[in-house]
Amino acid sequence: MDECAVLIVSHSRSLAEGVRELALQMAHGGVNVGAVGGTEEGGIGTSALLIADSVRSLLERAKSVVVLMDLGSAYLNTMMACEMLDAPLRARVELADAPLVEGAVLAVVAAAAGEGSADVRARAEEAREMRKII
Repeated sequence: MDECAVLIVSHSRSLAEGVRELALQMAHGGVNVGAVGGTEEGGIGTSALLIADSVRSLLERAKSVVVLMDLGSAYLNTMMACEMLDAPLRARVELADAPLVEGAVLAVVAAAAGEGSADVRARAEEAREMRKII
């Protein structure tokens, strides 16, 4: 069982899958990364039910999950998804306050290195402090 998995939540399924693909490429694989986006009907938005299902699936293969989200309502639906989980599962989920793309890359690299959820979340959140050099 992996130490920590990462879940990418976006309003767009293709955006979530693209961020997942990029992060895995940077980490050279070796970690469970899920991507969930859109509504049950396939539209733009987020679904607490789909997010909860994705978390449960990742927790079958990892001790913990760090979740990154793209926009405010994705955060709200992720919070609702966590409330749908039994308390023992909910305790294994961490929500990162991080930019989606940069945070996901840092989180996935940390998870691939075997870091636990607190460190994976911290790495993702370090992306808030990064500055572009122009």
